[in-house]
Amino acid sequence: MPKRFRLTRRFSVAMTEDGYRGLRSFSAAAGLDTGEALSFLFENFDSVTDAEVLSHRLRLFSAELEARKR
Repeated sequence: MPKRFRLTRRFSVAMTEDGYRGLRSFSAAAGLDTGEALSFLFENFDSVTDAEVLSHRLRLFSAELEARKR
């Protein structure tokens, strides 16, 4: 029996414009709203990411983060 889809948590999220454009693009292609798309991505995080690429991208993002905040 499939799990019922309930949005039980709501939180404020700050995203970069590029990140939000990517989320909107993904959600439109998948036929989901942005909240549903985020839920899908986080519920299936391990299967939609490549661990090696993720750690590399995270290091790059972290290295640029302070400069991007200015």
